[in-house]
Amino acid sequence: MACDISLGRKELCKDSIGGLRAVYFTNYDDVDANGYTYDVTDTDMIATITGAVTINAYKYELKGSSTFDTNIVSSRENGTTYFEQTVNLTFKKLTVEMHKEVKLLSYGRPRILVEDNNGNFYLAGLKFGCDVTGGTIVSGAAMGDLSGYTLTLTGMELVPANFVDCASDSATDLLAVGLTLVEGV
Repeated sequence: MACDISLGRKELCKDSIGGLRAVYFTNYDDVDANGYTYDVTDTDMIATITGAVTINAYKYELKGSSTFDTNIVSSRENGTTYFEQTVNLTFKKLTVEMHKEVKLLSYGRPRILVEDNNGNFYLAGLKFGCDVTGGTIVSGAAMGDLSGYTLTLTGMELVPANFVDCASDSATDLLAVGLTLVEGV
């Protein structure tokens, strides 16, 4: 049977940390429908991403309370399983430019390359993209409160977010995967 388990797991060292370093948004239609090449030895690792146009990866640096979670949603009765990928983002400071980007993210369904603090890269919204499903534009009440944006983006996919074979967040390493880095101002 194709769904038989094939590997055990030993207790690992406690040498990883939580948190996100950055997210990179790509426009949904920039990536070809089958525009992914997988690592020859590991089909859960994306080696390259291709599109008919240059695939810009718009980098948003993160610090603090942003998270990336994948919920497994499985039904024995219906015989279905899917993976709900949720990216919760917090951006400090209200600006005219960010207002526009929040609006565009809300209208579209980007794919999201997520970089964690361990140097791992994951691709959320591989097949169907991600939708903004909630968020706030807040000014805060007290001086120490957030004045900025919170966004929740959700993707429902057939598989968990794949790892992406990217050595670092440098423009060279992202280009090797097929993405052109566009940094913020």
